[in-house]
Amino acid sequence: MTESPAGADRLLERAQAWLAGDPDPDDRAELAALVASARSDPGSPAWAELSDRLAGPLRFGTAGLRGPMGAGPKRMNRAVVMRAARGLSDYLTDRLAESAAAQLNGPLAGQPPRVVIGYDARHRSRQFALDSAAVLTAAGALVWLFPEPVPTPLLAYAVRALAAEAGVQVTASHNPAADNGYKVYLGGRMTAEPARGVQIVPPQDDDIAARIEAAGPAAAIPRADSGWSAVEPELAQAYVAAVAAGPVNRTPLKIVHTACHGLATPWLTQIMGRAGFDQVVSVASQAQPDPDFPTLAFPNPEEPGALDAALAQAAAVGADLVIAHDPDADRCAVAVPCRQGGWRALRGDELGALLGQERAVELAARLGRGQTGQPADSPRLLASTIVSSRLLGRIASSHGLEHRVTLTGFKWLARLPGLAFAYEEAIGYCLRPDLVRDKDGLSAALAVARLAARLKEEGRDLLDALDDLARAHGLYLTDQLSLRSQDPVWRDRAMAALRRRPPAELADSPVTGLTDLALDSDQWPPTDALVLTTAADDRVVVRPSGTEPKLKCYLEVVHPVDRSAGADRLDAIRVSAQARLDRLKRELEDVLSASTAD
Repeated sequence: MTESPAGADRLLERAQAWLAGDPDPDDRAELAALVASARSDPGSPAWAELSDRLAGPLRFGTAGLRGPMGAGPKRMNRAVVMRAARGLSDYLTDRLAESAAAQLNGPLAGQPPRVVIGYDARHRSRQFALDSAAVLTAAGALVWLFPEPVPTPLLAYAVRALAAEAGVQVTASHNPAADNGYKVYLGGRMTAEPARGVQIVPPQDDDIAARIEAAGPAAAIPRADSGWSAVEPELAQAYVAAVAAGPVNRTPLKIVHTACHGLATPWLTQIMGRAGFDQVVSVASQAQPDPDFPTLAFPNPEEPGALDAALAQAAAVGADLVIAHDPDADRCAVAVPCRQGGWRALRGDELGALLGQERAVELAARLGRGQTGQPADSPRLLASTIVSSRLLGRIASSHGLEHRVTLTGFKWLARLPGLAFAYEEAIGYCLRPDLVRDKDGLSAALAVARLAARLKEEGRDLLDALDDLARAHGLYLTDQLSLRSQDPVWRDRAMAALRRRPPAELADSPVTGLTDLALDSDQWPPTDALVLTTAADDRVVVRPSGTEPKLKCYLEVVHPVDRSAGADRLDAIRVSAQARLDRLKRELEDVLSASTAD
């Protein structure tokens, strides 16, 4: 048994209290069965399961509420969703009342909050969306609900297009099939530009969480039977048209696409077709939504093996490009044919640099490099996160543009004033902040296709473009290291040990810089992360995962490259830089393992 008898009694009391307030009969039966199993056997593993499920509530993390589906306050279920919806409603109502009292609501003063709700194709997502609509409507909000599952970028677009005060997307993105989640966006009268249509940040999340805590049992929360409106199909059509706007492609480009059993297929087909890319072949076994993700261990294009089916099909049909989306289509991965044969998936940092370079060239031409006539507030900012490659900063500087670094997550990137392009290394890209203030895998896919088509016209490809960047700015190589432990305090112990005894040297280069992001800064709120830099300009960022018992380490090495370096010389430099990156990874793993063994 995992608890003392007194602790066990308190645990059972909490379970009974949650059961009394859970409106879903299946969830009640699930939790009741755990309680019965625990009562019948003092040594039952049901005690540990109960303890975990009742250790909640779920907290807003990097991308909203997210966790396994199941009964209890630390799981995703109808009771948790209803309480979240009521907490959000109370937050919106209170904030609007405050701004109305201060005469900040303008012509909409006194009007109820407006909320748009979307959902993905996971198990229970539609039910969670309906519950949210029912709770928000009963509380007096004006609610729009998408009638079918939609990509997360479309929900983010809808918040801005409808001038809604809030948006909710029920999704667990690329998490395993057992998970679900709840993303919250603010807009309309709740925030000023440019943060309209951006996910919540502190203290918004804490304010909403406090109201969720005060919402009481879910079964007592009023729910309407009707009263919300369906989002009109014209809104989705406007999004597709806006994303696809621009020159129509005339270069034959064969693309293989996988939706990873998610929602992307019909949306990508429409967007690509409008833009002149009519040779898009879907991986049939992964093209349709399936919440069980039957052909993938994880529905994440970054995971080993996730692209296997797409790469096999690409080789068979002689494709120019592979594009993959995660299930809610907000992230985009790309693979390209290698010169020596076979295929290579581009890292998120590589694709971010390529897309950032394209955007920088476009902006520099538009802004005229100092010519007059451009509005003072024309977007000219490129942005990336603390764990992303530093190459984007070099690209921005070389084009006379600004560059900013934020904490991890698009909730920080997307709210920056003057934003023109943003990316994070976890294959998330924002190319049209005027449309979507979040990562958008669909607009990213089109941008990649347009770049690949232009390069093909020149007899070149994406790897050639990466070579160009290396010649211009040096070779930037990145990698990740994850260290996992089932010990719940292991992460804190590891971070404390690294702060006390940072390594003096990594990969034969002295550690010359140590920045603790947990300390107060005028750049961003404190966060539990350490940044180490060496004399060789290598960099390591170490931070605890927000959702799992592991440390995540982001590594980067930089190698100078002569501007006249040919392909063979660049290949040799890559081999050398990769060897240093591998050594950096091994040494960091040794340092962290040793620090937690004390």
